[in-house]
Amino acid sequence: MRQNDPQVWTAVDEYAQERLIGPDEVLDAALAAADEAGLPQIAVAANQGKLLHLLALTRGARRILEIGTLAGYSTIWLARALPAGGTLTTLEIDPAHAAVATANLDRAGLADRVEVRVGPARDSLAQLIDQGAGPYDFFFIDADKANIPHYVEAALALARPGAVMVVDNVVRGGKLADPDSTDEAVRGVRRMHELLAGDERLDATTVQTVGTKGYDGFTLIRVADAAVED
Repeated sequence: MRQNDPQVWTAVDEYAQERLIGPDEVLDAALAAADEAGLPQIAVAANQGKLLHLLALTRGARRILEIGTLAGYSTIWLARALPAGGTLTTLEIDPAHAAVATANLDRAGLADRVEVRVGPARDSLAQLIDQGAGPYDFFFIDADKANIPHYVEAALALARPGAVMVVDNVVRGGKLADPDSTDEAVRGVRRMHELLAGDERLDATTVQTVGTKGYDGFTLIRVADAAVED
């Protein structure tokens, strides 16, 4: 058995999912609806969704902001972590994707606690800031990587002290380490790392992952408990 074999990575994911997560008709239906609608198969894996769920629970999040909805698979995982009275806002640029997500959330019995906002995330974030919509306790950022630095900065403007952010798909198959990459997604996640390195209000680490989704990774960010004085 080769440790660098993607089939082994998938087998480990499936083993852990079977024992630690189990079957879930609602989540399976969400993925099936996404496939039927022709959406790209880029939702988080089940174990990654469970990780988001556990992180939100550990943070005690009452207000969550997600950037990048797709079919609402990760949205369901996160919304299930909310306590009574908790809310989640998720931002999706594609109206067709948002329609699938809305139906999935309704089927999951979560429509009363989730707001799906349709439009470019930069515009939606600006609106949330103008509306004084914060503070949020937890953020999941899983949208176009070229704009990731902007999304992190906007999230910081909406964050409660001590808030947690998870940014997905940042390793890019190892290309994160390539300073000469011309890929805008890679350049975006590299700029995000420079932003994190230079802002004392943010403490972060990036973790590489392998599994059913291949080789990638995520960045975990914590907002300082209080604003740092200049």
